[in-house]
Amino acid sequence: MDVRRLELLRELAERGSITAVARATNRTVSAVSQQLKVLEREAGIPLTERSGRGIVLTGAGRMLAQTATDVAIALERADALWEDFKQAPRGEVTLTTFPTGGQMLLPGLLTAVARIPGLVLIATDQDPLHPDFADLTPDFDIVLADSPGMLPAWRERGLTVVKLMEEPLDIALPEGHPLAEKASLSARDLMGETWIGTPVGFPYDRILRQLEAVTGVPATIGQRFLDNGIVEALVAAGHGIAILPRFTTRGHENGLVTRPLSGVRAVRQISALLRPDRAERPSVRLVVEALRDEARGVLAQHPGR
Repeated sequence: MDVRRLELLRELAERGSITAVARATNRTVSAVSQQLKVLEREAGIPLTERSGRGIVLTGAGRMLAQTATDVAIALERADALWEDFKQAPRGEVTLTTFPTGGQMLLPGLLTAVARIPGLVLIATDQDPLHPDFADLTPDFDIVLADSPGMLPAWRERGLTVVKLMEEPLDIALPEGHPLAEKASLSARDLMGETWIGTPVGFPYDRILRQLEAVTGVPATIGQRFLDNGIVEALVAAGHGIAILPRFTTRGHENGLVTRPLSGVRAVRQISALLRPDRAERPSVRLVVEALRDEARGVLAQHPGR
């Protein structure tokens, strides 16, 4: 079977439609369909079937798509070994991140990569409302994501997941708030407070749901905002309290203080997500290692975490 046709089947498994595959591979829809039909003839059994107005992979198609992933990994590993033999890693690596992850890790990462001759890092940020950052792995070499931990969907997709760090989530209070006198806060300390929340389902909102479960009392949400800067400003102005990440929340200079939460696990895991074949590229491996170094540096700046 032709490796390039196998790669198209893999792209179909990842992207879900022939139109998306055509767009991603700079082909026409008819050219993609034609190549998949040739592959199906080579395989000797149906690889796709109609579903509504589109097509989906059959069981055999899904199995062959996984084989295509294995082939891609083997090819990337062979290329990596050859590149390691010939020269130091070089070329272009693409990375995308959620905003506060970029705020923490990108300044130092870009400085580190700039010291490596021939290696170029192209970094972008994404709307944090993106439902699953793993969906971006077909289009970027490295995707930075935050989550409560390792998500089952990442395993199911066969992604390489590199855990970079855990960041505690703290309670942000306006300066002078009575609770600011405490070294840490429990769920019961926070009963009756008005909250500046985030959209439902976001990591900070999930912590708020845990607090409600502990106390049995619904939280009073004054406002909900996605942007941490707006949340910080509203907390500082006395409009409520909030859950915010420890390392990127600005403190006294903005008129607010933060206190750790006790009795509830309040952390987010920051990870690098990669397709397994791209994880074999020397240049990508080098950037991931630089990310690890940068994450260790951030943690070292906050020894009391």
